[in-house]
Amino acid sequence: MAQLQTPADMIIKWANERPNDIYLKQIINRQFVNYTYASVADKAQRLVTAFQQLGLQQGDRIALISKNCAEWFICDLAMMLGGYVSVPIFPTAGADTIAHCIEHSEAKLIIIGKLDSPSAINNVVASHSNIPTIAFSYRGTPTCQYQFDDLIEQHLPTSERCSHHDTDLMSIVYTSGTSGMPKGAMLTYGAFVWSSQKIIEHIGLEDNERLFSYLPLAHITERVYIFGSSIMSGLQVAFPESLDTFIDDVKMHRPTIFVSVPRLWTLFQQSIQDKLPPAKLNFLLGLPLVSTFIKRKLAQGLGLDQARVLGCGSAPVSAGLLRWYESIGLNITEAWGMTESFAYSTLNHPYRSDKIGTVGNAGPGIEIKIAADKEILVRSKGLFSGYYNNSQATQASFDNDGWLYTGDIGELDNEGYLTIQGRKKDTFKTAKGKFVSPVPIEKRFMELGNFEMVCLIGSGMSAPILLAVAHDYPQFNHQRYEKKLVAILAKINNELEPHQKIKGILIIKEPWSIENGILTPTLKIKRHVLEQHYANIDDNWNNEQIIHWQQ
Repeated sequence: MAQLQTPADMIIKWANERPNDIYLKQIINRQFVNYTYASVADKAQRLVTAFQQLGLQQGDRIALISKNCAEWFICDLAMMLGGYVSVPIFPTAGADTIAHCIEHSEAKLIIIGKLDSPSAINNVVASHSNIPTIAFSYRGTPTCQYQFDDLIEQHLPTSERCSHHDTDLMSIVYTSGTSGMPKGAMLTYGAFVWSSQKIIEHIGLEDNERLFSYLPLAHITERVYIFGSSIMSGLQVAFPESLDTFIDDVKMHRPTIFVSVPRLWTLFQQSIQDKLPPAKLNFLLGLPLVSTFIKRKLAQGLGLDQARVLGCGSAPVSAGLLRWYESIGLNITEAWGMTESFAYSTLNHPYRSDKIGTVGNAGPGIEIKIAADKEILVRSKGLFSGYYNNSQATQASFDNDGWLYTGDIGELDNEGYLTIQGRKKDTFKTAKGKFVSPVPIEKRFMELGNFEMVCLIGSGMSAPILLAVAHDYPQFNHQRYEKKLVAILAKINNELEPHQKIKGILIIKEPWSIENGILTPTLKIKRHVLEQHYANIDDNWNNEQIIHWQQ
């Protein structure tokens, strides 16, 4: 087997060729702390020596739980340099999920970094006292047996070089778990490098690009699109200081490539509309001399005035939201992929306005086909090698010709652009005995209404009911809002087949969040949780009312 040029090889290459160029920029106390390629390589090699001194053997699993920061990249590179298998864990995961990932992967070390709340990991560490721990030096990080900075200072850089091949295991990435405990997807070096290189080529990343890393690095999208592309092509990456300073942090770095998720793009939109109501914004955009100025100011306000490519993925996004951004001069490329395909399958790049509503077409090297039951199948060199310690789930993921069953349903147009219609498992059958696909209907509501989030439920019910979290904008008027929803519901019902028609809308009182267990760490809605919670809603529904407000 031929040896690959992996991220571990690339950090040594950049350290030799561009030692003083800045690779990572961490914002601390409103200032950039810069890490050159030479310093990142040096710290990573020192960390390898520290791992060896702690008794770790090549192939051992190392768990890493932290929000994005420079040290996250350094640890990932150290694990690759030393031949260890990384097990990234979402920093917002609960104690049960953290314990599952650590126990299931058989991790021999836990690295703990920036966290909003350390309570979950503290509980897990207390019950796994046999596993050594290392802490980053950020405020609020739990007390661990070892400090990251101390280990770097106390150990010399290793001179050993661990070679990797296509099929070698690089990482076990646990899926975000929209239904039940996450499975550990095994990612190989060959598939990771292939996917990262294809993204670099497809987007056409240039030497002066600036990336911004804030979506969880435990998620495959950030790991490939940001970490993978940056290390393989030698591009600069910055990390935010906190959620509170996020927009200011983006403004400090002015990224040229910016990838986000529908939930955050929606929040950005609402923050603009809170200050500049739609009617006023539309009026200003209609004035030729003013429009260009307004667009520039809006982009500057988000820190995206120098962004060359804007991306969106991870969950369904409404065409209306993308059209709105297009109207203010920000063209968002929608993409589709999954952990099992290294987040790289389709991409609407180069950006085509006429393909909004699709997730783009297959990237170079990607094959896509639609099965008889409308399930989307994918085949490429960038696929996972199976689920760790779960041969049954692995076998069920592929057909005999190597096609990956994605679990998504969709269709291809005559140019090969893919439209996602939802998850196979999300499709439900009402009491009328016909199937309803919720995602297209949810997208339509998001397009027409002022919502933060929506979820359509209806399994076994007389008719579907929409659960909706309203955006609490200034001078919120319940009566006016309800009147608008009645009109929207009538319009959408008029577009639907009889068995799809929605009987009403329940406005949710408490917003859905990661903390209350409704959202995954990547801000997807756990549909099964809502379906269970509202299983009896149909029995108690007042049919004389179309809009219900949760008490």
